[in-house]
Amino acid sequence: MNDGTIGHHFYNPAYGHGLKHDPLNAIIAPRPIGWISTVSAAGVRNLAPYSFFNMYNYTPPIIGFTSVEWKDSAENATVTGEFVWNLVTRPLADAMNASSATVAPGVDEFTLAGLESAPCRVVNAPRVAASPVSFECRTSQTVRLTSAAGAEVDSWLILGEVVGVHIDPAMIEDGVYQTARAAPIMRGGGWGDYFTVEESALFRMMRPG
Repeated sequence: MNDGTIGHHFYNPAYGHGLKHDPLNAIIAPRPIGWISTVSAAGVRNLAPYSFFNMYNYTPPIIGFTSVEWKDSAENATVTGEFVWNLVTRPLADAMNASSATVAPGVDEFTLAGLESAPCRVVNAPRVAASPVSFECRTSQTVRLTSAAGAEVDSWLILGEVVGVHIDPAMIEDGVYQTARAAPIMRGGGWGDYFTVEESALFRMMRPG
């Protein structure tokens, strides 16, 4: 509805947004993609992208992804205690999209997406060989989300401590990682909106004090 005070469209999500499409994931965008690789307790490889993903702490470095519904990545990361995050780049976009297909638990998404895997050094889960950056992680917490009223939500936040980092040397210049050089992509709103990071979009501000 229209907010007569300042002219904004206002809504309470519990009662609907009143628009053609839910704007929430288009507003909180673009978002880093959690391209998560795991291996099941039975040894089956799994690879899936998650649009609810981010970094949560510096020391120790902790990253996390949210699984809406209890899916293979959440199961594997919780049961085995490990997972790997792989950077999605523009050249890997189609393969990432292919790995998002809803398939049976025994299907290997590396094979499905035509991707080669590479071994990790610390964890048993594989990484995407073509990705320029991968983080090996030990699962630190699996948290079921709740509403403000305490009602359980069918979503789980999987947090992991980064215990190993793989970086393509081509992404480093004078000891500094070049964010745009990898051509990372991020999730936007709608069913298929993505954004790229380009050097031309860079600007710098120094924190006060």
